Amino acid sequence: MRIRIDGDDLPGRRAGAEADALRLGNVHVGVQRRAEVVDRVPADADRVTWSFEVSSREVDGMLDVGGPWVHGRPGARFLYLSWGAVSEDGFAMFRRAKLMFTDVPTDLLRAAHQGSGTLVGRVGLTDAAGGPICARVRPPAIAWTVE
Repeated sequence: MRIRIDGDDLPGRRAGAEADALRLGNVHVGVQRRAEVVDRVPADADRVTWSFEVSSREVDGMLDVGGPWVHGRPGARFLYLSWGAVSEDGFAMFRRAKLMFTDVPTDLLRAAHQGSGTLVGRVGLTDAAGGPICARVRPPAIAWTVE
């Protein structure tokens, strides 16, 4: 199953001390593949798109997803968007956002599983306080479609 996450409203693009700290700290956001955060972009990017494949299968009448991009146990699977500071020492993660597959409408998840299109999640990456979005991201903060 093909997945695409489109992120906009990155927190480093805003004005203010929080955005300045993110830029000065060389903060990036990426998608987590197993334990590694990949496809990282700066917190002041205009927008970001991550695309990848996950496995999907029927298990006892339920749809389950898996693969290196997927975290969690069956029935509670999710994707991580991870925030961290990039330095010569590497990537120091400090915050993560969880995109839960249980929050995807069942008809959309099944359509993507059956090959009707790409499952697309559109999410603003700044929280209400002006910082990087974190914790569980629920609709309407993320909008799911199949395209």
